[in-house]
Amino acid sequence: MTDRLERAEEELAHLRRTVDDLSEVVARQSREIDLLTRRVLLLMERAAEAEAERSGSVPLADQRPPHW
Repeated sequence: MTDRLERAEEELAHLRRTVDDLSEVVARQSREIDLLTRRVLLLMERAAEAEAERSGSVPLADQRPPHW
């Protein structure tokens, strides 16, 4: 019985460590996604500004559809 309990405790400790490790990975990925999202938005703004400067008009992506 004691051996079985020890194995269960070892398994539980292993699973807790795995959960902690995965939690760290998810937190890091969340930070990276936030950073990348901000960068993409910045790049989209820059691209829209560059397009507006080239064409002298409002970029198509920023124009309202005709049915509005």
